[in-house]
Amino acid sequence: MSNTLSRVGTASSYASAINNLQTRQSSLSQLQENLTSGKRVTRASDDPTSAAQAERATTRIARVASDQRALMAQRDTVAQAESTLGDTTDALQTFRQLVVNAGNGTLNASDRASIAQQLTTLRDQIFSYSNRQDSNGVPLFSGLGSIDAPFTNGNPVQFNGLGGQRNGGDAGVSPTIDGQGTFMSVPTGNGTFSVATGAGNTGGISSDTGQVPNPGAVLSHGYSIAFAVDPTTGAATYTVTDTTTNAAPVTGASTGTYKSGQAISFDGISLAPKGIPANGDTLQVTPSSTSDLFAVMDQAIAGIRNAPSGTGALSTGLAQSLSQIDAGMARVQAARGFAGDMLNRADRISDSNTAKSTQAEGERSSAEDLDLIKGLSDFQNQQTGYSAALQSYAQIQKLSLFNFIS
Repeated sequence: MSNTLSRVGTASSYASAINNLQTRQSSLSQLQENLTSGKRVTRASDDPTSAAQAERATTRIARVASDQRALMAQRDTVAQAESTLGDTTDALQTFRQLVVNAGNGTLNASDRASIAQQLTTLRDQIFSYSNRQDSNGVPLFSGLGSIDAPFTNGNPVQFNGLGGQRNGGDAGVSPTIDGQGTFMSVPTGNGTFSVATGAGNTGGISSDTGQVPNPGAVLSHGYSIAFAVDPTTGAATYTVTDTTTNAAPVTGASTGTYKSGQAISFDGISLAPKGIPANGDTLQVTPSSTSDLFAVMDQAIAGIRNAPSGTGALSTGLAQSLSQIDAGMARVQAARGFAGDMLNRADRISDSNTAKSTQAEGERSSAEDLDLIKGLSDFQNQQTGYSAALQSYAQIQKLSLFNFIS
């Protein structure tokens, strides 16, 4: 039987034990750092792959947060524009009601002048709405861009911006509304043709705004309807002339007996004159063109303030004004509806941003966050091992031959 002896130096044993203790202490310190920070990866050297994944996720979170801040600013501006268009609609409804009231036959010139003054105040109020700005001084109705005040008051009102509607893109919405399309594109008359009393009329003939029963037959010509009154019987007849070709209409009656309220139809259009005409009175029919909301209001105000007595000019003018006010109000309401759609779209984009941020946060957490339960368990195990190593080292350190030599 052979015995094999090996010699272990005391210094070497001590050094090895100390190295092991330092390793355990370093591990314990790392686990403590992880617990206090709540992260498994506190520096790139801990896990380069996870650190890179966490960095990419953090970058996406920051980008989404930036997009969200810009979106909220745009949404606030659109919400202010939508509110302004609501105020404009309310003012137009009040304006329209006053125009209706002005048609009351019991009113005298002074009464109509008072109504005209109220209408002027409302018109100026609506004009101020068109130049309203957001909290950053950006015009709400600048379209594709304009100076600080996109609308310049005058006769006519000028739009100084660039008409059109911005495309907000996938991450945002347009912060401005097309002011030209909202306030400057109101069709005259009924949208197809306009009716006005002749400048030299002395009778009480007037007309409604007319209808278009046969759009395919409309020629977009101008017409004059002249009334002739028999001085003996008082019977009236009418003659329709195409002022574009200086001839009778292509289709429909060119002449006929006039009866108040009975429709006169020709070339695909129809209108119903009413009242008692004087000999030589006329109604002028012209193709519809494009006006602006402010010109429509100015025309209504002037018609009410300057209406001559004893003619149908006021009645015809009010009918035309009401039709055009309704058309202008429809444009404003359409713009308000568009603003509402943009607010809904902003909410959808915001929800999408929230989902993207939540997903990126989950990826970041999965890459670098610490499982606290596992981390605490590892820390306790490492602490127990480190404590046992210290105790065993303390016991071994006491064992030396010199302690037993007397």
